[in-house]
Parts: sequence; structure tokens; C-alpha cells
Amino acid sequence: MPLEVLAALPPLNPETLDAQADAAVRGLLREGSSANTAASYRAAIRYWSAWFELRYGRPFALPLPEAAVIQFVVDHAQRSTDSGLKWELPLALDQELVRLKAKGRLGAPSLNTLLQRLSVLSKAHELLGHPNPCHGAAVRELVSRTRRAYARRGVSPGRKEALTREPLQAMLDTCDDTLRGKRDRALLMFAWASGGRRRSEVVRATVENTQRTADGYLYTLAHSKTNQSGAIRAQDQKPILGAAAQALDDWLAASGIRQGPIFRRVRRGDVIGEPLAAAAVRDIVLERSRLAGLEGNFSAHSLRSGFVTEAGRRNVPLGDTMAMTGHASVATVMGYFRAGAAAQSPAARLLDDPPEAGLQDSPPLP
Repeated sequence: MPLEVLAALPPLNPETLDAQADAAVRGLLREGSSANTAASYRAAIRYWSAWFELRYGRPFALPLPEAAVIQFVVDHAQRSTDSGLKWELPLALDQELVRLKAKGRLGAPSLNTLLQRLSVLSKAHELLGHPNPCHGAAVRELVSRTRRAYARRGVSPGRKEALTREPLQAMLDTCDDTLRGKRDRALLMFAWASGGRRRSEVVRATVENTQRTADGYLYTLAHSKTNQSGAIRAQDQKPILGAAAQALDDWLAASGIRQGPIFRRVRRGDVIGEPLAAAAVRDIVLERSRLAGLEGNFSAHSLRSGFVTEAGRRNVPLGDTMAMTGHASVATVMGYFRAGAAAQSPAARLLDDPPEAGLQDSPPLP
């Protein structure tokens, strides 16, 4: 670049970002986040904004004082009293939040929702370089004691129920031989059998990155939660074999899809439409679980947790399970894995009579 052009550029302050750079950073952060994450962040900040303006009578702006975060917790966390569970949010304010569509219904939010909204507020402060009120000693102690209070009442941050093989099969039994039924069967089996794929990963499956092999298919996961940069890694190739591969064959043959996204809308008259959005995977799980008459709190994540739980039940080595799921953290996957393996543990049968001597190592009868 010529020196005279460089001389004409205004110098930047290394301590701050100018407006153009700040806008670029925000754009990159948005683009690098999943659509689901971005939507949940927007909803949380929209709720914070509505609550703050109604509670304090002035516009929401960061940074928030620590006292406001404490007020938010006591406004939304239920506590035990002599007259039952109580929370501090005035009814009129709660009704106005519903009217403004900042929330869907009257009543205290779940513990999960409360913690998620605090997490989003904390993240917003950190990203903007503000002092973080969520890290204050009083807030951390209050949140810790709140979690403990909920736990003593038998409430903990909830997990969606796992779709292990039996409930999954019940859902698959509701998938008939219509085009929609073939699609849903292929999608559910693809997501589960390839290691419990996240819904964003399912809808990114294409004919091009899901190659036919002699045994079935090999899905190359080019981008995932644990591979945000899209680096090419051998462990990102996920096999789809057996019945899952057959279901995918049936869907591709019936739909006539030869390129592009595999899982698409089926419009009226069996017209193949646009690619499914990630939310559609959740909707399919919910619809099929309802049709199967399953009782429980299922979601798209139930396919992932179900795969891990089933692997634990069948004593699949943890390393092999994680190679399929792509979990980066052993701690994250162990809860589901142990839940599946618990019933198979010899320690769970210590009250049973031990096997007769000489028979425990005998080979099975032919």
C-alpha cells in the first residue's frame, strides 16, 4: 500500500474497537453461533429487557448492578414457605410479561430457564467487556443456595429423557410406508445410529457428504459443536450401517433426492420441498413419541442421550462410544453412559445368590 494512502488512514486506539470493527466482531460472533444458540440468546435478552424495564421503570442497559441480578433471582426462584412455594414477581408484572410475549405463560420458570437466563446475561457482560455482576460473591452464593434448595425438593436442572432402543423402536413403528413415514424413519435412525447426531448436524447431511459404501454409508461431519472451525479430522466420519442404511436407501429412492440436503420437507401431494430446519428434527421426535404413546419429556437431544445410554447398557467401551458421538469431554458423556450401565453392574446384584462353583465360567450350551 502506498505511503500516502497509509498516512491518510486515521490511527486506531489499541485500547478500544472503532464502530466498524465492533460491528465486524458482532457479525462474526453471530455467524459462528448456531441458529438455536442465537435464538435462545435473543429470547433471554428480550426477557431481561422486558423484566428490567417493568421492574425498574427505565430502559435495560449493560452493565447491570449486582443488586438487579439478585432481584431477578428472587423474582423467579421459588422458595418454600409455610403456605407453600412462593416467588417474588408481582402478579401484575407477570401478566404484563405474558401480554408482551416475553414469556409464554404465567408462573415461575423452571430452574433450567432461570439458570440459562443468568448464563446469557453473564456472557453478554463478558463479550462487551463489562464488569460481570453474575460473578459477584453475593450472586454466586445465592445461585448456589438456590440450586441446593431445588435439589432438596427433588428438582434439578432437567435432562430430556433418553431414547434408548425400546422407545426408539416404538417411534419407528409409527412410521408407515408413506413418503413422510419413510423420511421420518430414515431421519430418526440416521441420527441415532450415527452416534446420536445433534439436530443441526442431521440437517447438514447431504448426498455429497454421506457416501454409499459396501456396508452402508459414511457420513462426514464437516462442522460440529466440537469442531467449530470445520477442520478435516478422521474421527468425524460416522458409519451408518444395517437397518439405518436400509432406511436411508428407502428414503432416497422414494424421494428421488440425488444431490444436496438429504432430509427435506414433504409437502401436500408428496412434493419434496426445501431442506428441513433444525427445529423440524425436534418436531419429528415430539410427533413420533406422541404417536407411539410414549410418556416422558423427549426432545431431539433424546436421540443423542439415548445412543450413549444404550451403549452403556450393552457394555460398549466408553472410548468407542465417544468416537461415535464426538464428545470431547468424558465428564459430559459419563452421566448417560453410567445410567445405561448401572443395571448391568455386578455391584447391583450383591444380594443375589452367587453362581454355583464351577458353572460361572462354563461355556454356553450349543
